[in-house]
Amino acid sequence: MLAREDYRLDREAELAPMDLALGWGPMSDESVLAQIEISQSGRWYRWFARQLPIPRRQIERHSANMHMIPADESVADRLDDVRVGEVVALRGYLVEVRADDGWRWRSSLTRDDTGSRSCELVFVEQVSVRGTEAGRP
Repeated sequence: MLAREDYRLDREAELAPMDLALGWGPMSDESVLAQIEISQSGRWYRWFARQLPIPRRQIERHSANMHMIPADESVADRLDDVRVGEVVALRGYLVEVRADDGWRWRSSLTRDDTGSRSCELVFVEQVSVRGTEAGRP
């Protein structure tokens, strides 16, 4: 995991109390990550590198900000325990949420997008960290 931000005050916090910035492939390589500054705020994941250690497109396609919707309290508790630098595996679904007042929150369905609306909205059923598992069997 690259970064984590918890939320309590926005409308989305009731459903997704945290965002995880995740990286895979070249964005899980410690020598690459040592050259990139990563931050999160306002439901956004940002990165900065004085000199790109890998091509920009690889950074964009191999990392993402993901809004976590825990399936139940045990999954929520396990997500609460996840820390930056840990190897995390998630099982669940990309979802779209709709409210009666017309409000909608939709997951990106591609890794080719960047910027606004490129985040994944994940209904998380299981969390695995470094070989340990929690969540639904």
